[in-house]
Amino acid sequence: MEFEAVIGLEVHTELATKTKIYCGCTTEFGGKPNTHVCPICMGLPGSLPQLNKKVVEYGMKAGLALNCSINQVSRMDRKNYFYPDCPKNYQITQDEKPLCHDGYIDIELENGETKRIGIERIHIEEDAGKLLHTKFGTLVDYNRAGVPLAEIVSKPDLRSPREAVLYFERLKSILQASKISDCKMEQGSLRCDANISVREKGSEKFGIRTEIKNMNSFKALEKALKYEFKRQVEAVKNGKKLTVETRRWDETKGITEVMRSKEEANDYRYFPEGDLVAINIPDEWIEEIKNDIPELPHEKVERFIKEYEIPKYDAEVVVLSMDMGNFFEETAKKSGDPKAASNWIMGDISKLMNEDVIRVEELKFTPMHLAKLIKLINEKTISKAIGKKVLEEMYKTGEMPDKIVKDKGLVQNSDEGAILEVVKKVLQDNTSSIEDYKNGKTKVIGFLVGQVMKATKGKANPQIVNKLLNEEIKKL
Repeated sequence: MEFEAVIGLEVHTELATKTKIYCGCTTEFGGKPNTHVCPICMGLPGSLPQLNKKVVEYGMKAGLALNCSINQVSRMDRKNYFYPDCPKNYQITQDEKPLCHDGYIDIELENGETKRIGIERIHIEEDAGKLLHTKFGTLVDYNRAGVPLAEIVSKPDLRSPREAVLYFERLKSILQASKISDCKMEQGSLRCDANISVREKGSEKFGIRTEIKNMNSFKALEKALKYEFKRQVEAVKNGKKLTVETRRWDETKGITEVMRSKEEANDYRYFPEGDLVAINIPDEWIEEIKNDIPELPHEKVERFIKEYEIPKYDAEVVVLSMDMGNFFEETAKKSGDPKAASNWIMGDISKLMNEDVIRVEELKFTPMHLAKLIKLINEKTISKAIGKKVLEEMYKTGEMPDKIVKDKGLVQNSDEGAILEVVKKVLQDNTSSIEDYKNGKTKVIGFLVGQVMKATKGKANPQIVNKLLNEEIKKL
């Protein structure tokens, strides 16, 4: 008997507003506990919410970027629940009339096929506070309470943990590129709950669904779903009864653990929020938001492949962020060498940024700097090896590469006579390598090239070095 997973994700993303959804408190991350609060987000008696228009705009923008239809008349509802992180004992969210519905994301599977994943709805709501579990007891920080969220609910179209990760990654890239959210998963700006059940392959009937709460990394999502799939399959095979429940992922133990039995919609006693009017969205507003959506990452990948003739892998890497994609494109245009631009960005530049944990927009040099460096190498003014040193100096100082080359005397030496003298000296000092070469060990030429480059402090033209080495060895 072969089983398959049936998976749907509920993704929560914090919207990039400066103030909370129903009040003027800041949405800035961090701060001393319970300092970003007011009577409204604390739910104090007599306080009244006022819906932040920007939240509606970002919600619509998410929907349009994800191919959804917009409900032109929607409303806010009260969802009643009694956890200490919910200061009002209810959450203002959307139930029957969400902002957006019936969208989709296309993901590319590892076999190259494209699969469409349906999006059931997107609704806007407020976040809860944060519980801090300490040895002294459980503390509550309400700074996050009232921060605006968009909840993006997929249809149960995902059939494996890997598909779930591919969907989540694509969703993140779209939200970031549209500047709807900063998607900082380490700060909780993007997290998801995963619903998973198992069934026999070929069956149309859904199994008993489990929800795994609050995962904020792709790795955790994949691990948790793999574990839960295995757990449920084993239970079905052994005739054990599965129950609808909410579980948490324990990264240390590598298992999911029961939190509580899963609530159903009627447990929350939804009803319309009487303190807020209906949301009416005219056609003109939808068009205005639609025109504000930038080129999305998957669209940019296709254009870069076609327009700049770079490999698909390169295109996917350089569009990991919108700023990196823009940096690549400007460098490609100014240098006339798109492949060299993508190589530098994917290689040495990414390595330097990762070491210092910075983003491309924080670099001290510009696409103009990188384009000039590429031209210096292509024009044989400097070697690629020297180019790496110049890049490191650009990274530290932000100076133009031609100035660095001039100040440090790094111009490539193409004087065959001068290089020949060094080649002869290297061959004289490495007679055993010459014998190895004559005995068929042709890879030794790389060692000899390295010795010449070392002797010339990297300034010798590598093509000339190779040519002269081969000529001189044949004479011996």
